[in-house]
Amino acid sequence: MISKCLFPVAGYGTRFLPATKSMPKEMLPVVNKPLVQYGVEEAIDAGMTDISFITGRGKRSIADHFDISYELEHQIKGTGKEDYMTSIRRVLDDGVFSFTRQREMKGLGHAILTGENMIGDNPFGVILSDDLCVNEGGESVMAQMAELYKQFRCSIVAIMEVPEDQVHKYGVIAGTSMKEGLYRVEDMVEKPAQGEAPSNLAIIGRYILTPDIFDILRRTEPGKNGEIQITDALLEQAKNGCVMAYKFEGQRFDCGSVDGFVEATNYCYENIYKKEQG
Repeated sequence: MISKCLFPVAGYGTRFLPATKSMPKEMLPVVNKPLVQYGVEEAIDAGMTDISFITGRGKRSIADHFDISYELEHQIKGTGKEDYMTSIRRVLDDGVFSFTRQREMKGLGHAILTGENMIGDNPFGVILSDDLCVNEGGESVMAQMAELYKQFRCSIVAIMEVPEDQVHKYGVIAGTSMKEGLYRVEDMVEKPAQGEAPSNLAIIGRYILTPDIFDILRRTEPGKNGEIQITDALLEQAKNGCVMAYKFEGQRFDCGSVDGFVEATNYCYENIYKKEQG
């Protein structure tokens, strides 16, 4: 039902300097795979095989990663090292990849609007690869949300409960509970000041958006930090229609922070890599 997924990957990754001075943060390896590949695999698992990247200067290695490397393939052909390429070959076989550049960093809303030509008049997923989500033994987070879209046919955001002293780092929702773990959004605030959050239900980097979001983003005024906030556009969408918030099943790691990145690496090594190696 939803075949397209957008990956905003134009950010600078300043929290990982100096490593990200010449290397995109999305290409930092979590054990043996770059961070962005986990997100692409999640999208493809959800049936979103048309993958679009919003890139920026210095991000060419992302495009190279999702392409054939003829010299490398030739060098390892017929050796045991070919097995190391299994996961990326599967991604290349199953996905179709397109790229465009965000010339200025004007926020997530602006990045999503930059992808309009690649999305067209279609519902689409958005994955922020900084958030690595895993659900061992169950459906991926984006697959869970795609199933919900079949029922509600509206924009959906993934949420999780966070400690009260952490809510200022996130977009936060308030809404009416429809059933366990599912809310109809009534309010949404981007990085509220301490003590002013409407709840502790924080938005994480998984969205399903309906295409009318592009017209809303075009008329959305810059908000906090002079950026076009997707939360402002979604709030308008919620007030004039419907936006759902879903408390997903699985674990999320904030790989935009060093602590979260190390935690994700340790988890993936123990629970994914070791199993794959037998």
